[in-house]
This record gives sequence, C-alpha cells and structure tokens, in this order.
Amino acid sequence: MSAAEATTSLSINALEPIDQDGLNNLAAKGKANPESVVTLKATTVCEGKFRNLTFVRDLEAHVIDEPPHLLGDDTAPNPSEAALASLGACLSVGMHANAIDRGITLTKLELTLEGDINVTAVWGVGDTDVNKHLGFSDIRVKANLEGDASEEQLKELVAHADFWSPVANTMRNPVKLSVELA
Repeated sequence: MSAAEATTSLSINALEPIDQDGLNNLAAKGKANPESVVTLKATTVCEGKFRNLTFVRDLEAHVIDEPPHLLGDDTAPNPSEAALASLGACLSVGMHANAIDRGITLTKLELTLEGDINVTAVWGVGDTDVNKHLGFSDIRVKANLEGDASEEQLKELVAHADFWSPVANTMRNPVKLSVELA
C-alpha cells in the first residue's frame, strides 16, 4: 500500500483505537513506579556493502542500507532516515495514545519529517574538520491530524506528544553513549 493509499484509507474511518483499559493500566503502573527503567536491545549484522540487518526481540530483521549516491544498493532506508522514521513513529504513538486518553477520535494521523544533515565527512573518511557539526542540524515535523477536536485541541495534542516523546527527547537532550570493541 502506498503512502497516499494509506492516507486515504485512514481519512475515511476513525483510526483503530488502542485499548483504553490497557492504556489506563500502563499509566497507573508508571505512576506507581516512576523510577522504573527498562533496557531495550537490538543486534545489527552487516550483510555486505552497507546493507545491515537489525534484529529486535523475535521480529523479522529490520533492513538498513544506503542510497546509491552514498554507495549503497538502495534496498532500504539509510540509518539517518531510520532515525527520522523512529521519531515519526514515536510521536505518532504519543499523539494516538493521548488522543484516546482525552476522548478524541482521530480519523487521520500523518507526520511528515525532514532533517538537514551534512554528509561530507563520509563516515570519517571525507572532510573530517573536527569543528564540523555531525548528525542532524535541523529536524522539522509537520503533523496532519483530523478528528473530532478543535484546532486548538489538536495543537495541544501535538505539543504534549512532542514534550513526552522518548525519541524526540533522545534527539534533543544529551545521552550517555559508549561505543567500543566487544
């Protein structure tokens, strides 16, 4: 199904809601144990060239590749595009959950993401000026929501989801990161 077909099908009916009782139980669990931290795990295996398979839980591999202009075979999103996709999905989950919590029925939830990134360092073999800004310098997200809520309510929903998004906050805030030989 294309993005346009998915958008069209989402616009016709209300989005399938998440379980309200399940949402309430998760919220109560979080309030009862606010210091709880879980550890998420993934394993990435290079298949060859720049095609990588990432395994999470017992799911099928998530494929990451590079486009031809970055010497890949263009079989999947590249790592930076996957980061944008993760941000979009996290914001979408937050918007949907909070819509349910607020009694808002959404008929459309579509996010468009753009990120500006300087790729001239070419993974550390290109322009390696140590003053170069690495990673995204700017990310823009446009939320296209429709439902039984006012524009003001939808704006508040977007702002609330953005504020509480784990992925948005990982991108916004410093995080301890270590990368070392196993």
